Amino acid sequence: MWHRLCAVGDLAEDSLARFDIAGIAVLATLVGGEARVFPPRCPHMAEPLEQSGVCEEGVLTCTKHLWQWELASGAAAGCAERPLLLYPTKCDGGDVWVEIERELAYDE
Repeated sequence: MWHRLCAVGDLAEDSLARFDIAGIAVLATLVGGEARVFPPRCPHMAEPLEQSGVCEEGVLTCTKHLWQWELASGAAAGCAERPLLLYPTKCDGGDVWVEIERELAYDE
């Protein structure tokens, strides 16, 4: 099911914003003008990325253990051993929409 997340103008490059959609917490950012939405916990040790995550030039880094991901694809970069899970997103009429059928979670 598609949910309105926010206006595109509510997101910024190299910045994380937290939202709760249908009772599910997510983080969002812009990468090259495109929205990326993902779970708020690091796939390594479940660190809260809104506190330990840093975005720079399209790369998300968890400062706790220095795992990194390419935000355009969620692919692991650097020493990360797992990809970052991404929710499907689209922009329509100046709004960001996210498809959430269930909460994305990392296998332990």
